[in-house]
Amino acid sequence: MARLPVVRITAILGALLLVYFVSVIARPKVVYVDTSTNEIVHNYIPKDEDASIAGVSLGDVVREKLQNSFGGVSDPIKDPQKEAQLALAQIEQVKEDSAAEVKVVKDSNGNVIVPAPPAPDYIGKDKDIRATFVTLARNSEMYELIKSIRRVEDRFNRKFNYDWVFLNDEEFTDEFKRLTTSIVSGKTKYGLIPKEHWSYPEWVDLEKAAKSREDMKAAKIIYGDSESYRHMCRFESGFFWRSPLLDDYDWYWRVEPGIQIHCDLDYDLFKFMRDNKKRYGFTISIHEFEKTIPTLWEHTKNFIKEHSEYLAPNNLMDFISNDNGETYNLCHFWSNFEVADLNFWRSDAYRAYFDYLDKTGGFFYERWGDAPIHSIAAALFLNKDEIHYFDDVGYNHGVYTQCPLNPDFRFEHKCHCNPDSDFTFRGYSCGKKYYDVMKLERPKEWVDYQ
Repeated sequence: MARLPVVRITAILGALLLVYFVSVIARPKVVYVDTSTNEIVHNYIPKDEDASIAGVSLGDVVREKLQNSFGGVSDPIKDPQKEAQLALAQIEQVKEDSAAEVKVVKDSNGNVIVPAPPAPDYIGKDKDIRATFVTLARNSEMYELIKSIRRVEDRFNRKFNYDWVFLNDEEFTDEFKRLTTSIVSGKTKYGLIPKEHWSYPEWVDLEKAAKSREDMKAAKIIYGDSESYRHMCRFESGFFWRSPLLDDYDWYWRVEPGIQIHCDLDYDLFKFMRDNKKRYGFTISIHEFEKTIPTLWEHTKNFIKEHSEYLAPNNLMDFISNDNGETYNLCHFWSNFEVADLNFWRSDAYRAYFDYLDKTGGFFYERWGDAPIHSIAAALFLNKDEIHYFDDVGYNHGVYTQCPLNPDFRFEHKCHCNPDSDFTFRGYSCGKKYYDVMKLERPKEWVDYQ
């Protein structure tokens, strides 16, 4: 009988130990959540203070291994955090142009005229349209990129199944290929950028280029000291459209990591462009950082003097210049979203313009972006009615958002953007300028979102 209490005590202790081990096994992991998006961050690398809270000892060696294992060993070309900080700082510094006039068009009864939505007859894919998505990305951007792809597929491409071309200055990993192929509804193609398209041309003075990067870094210009960013801008300006993987296509839609599409797109944007004789489409227009392109316009004027035959008779010069071409007002289309005609970049006019600029070395002696170069070329070499503003996409990249202002439209197209974030008519945007030059009626709600 004396053994009974011992057995009971042993059983109780065993039960307590079992409960303890079960609780340890079932204990939830530490989960990191992005406070701005409420999305779980699966590859978050904790700071030291975060690691201590999580009960994890994270030394420098472990952190380095984690960073190197995140999709590859290379760093992304762009730094979204730096871009956002600089963009917000510049927006705060902008003052509205006091000379801008409010232009509201009304009918005979005093009602504001609102542009009609796209005609429904563009719904459906035309098999004769040779179009693809194009993305320049590195392996380390894979997880950020697949979110962008998923958004584009859900909002648009699941209905049309267009192909997707991926380009990289390194070989894509098998993981990158498998994951992107699994979520793209069309065919996927992967290309390695030739070294001559991602390196210094022979005429560039490397010492002069290095000195320029040092000066820009000292001046705290974003990407001022980055060589890879300069290679990227030169590639997007003069070489992406030369990839053999694009030879089978006439149209492309550029998609970058980190972008969002807020609205359902129930019509074929490529078909719309073709049927309406449009050649360049955008969602956001903005002013460029002047310190990155101090001599770009002078070189452009010199090119025009030598090749006036390339100027379109009904061009959009008034959008990029306030004084008939004497100076550049810094307005450009934000090229991280483009739906455009590849044959425009393949044209004699654009090839000659790019080659002229490239020979000056400005991509490396300064920090020319592909966005102002694409925009200047489109504004000068295309007729203005060949350029289209997609006001129905609901597009976001970084701190800049294009969101349809009409509440009925947002409801019908299941938009999840906040119109308060729309950038179109804000002071640092070139949206007002574009609407005025193109003589477009502004949406009746615009006065509440400027």
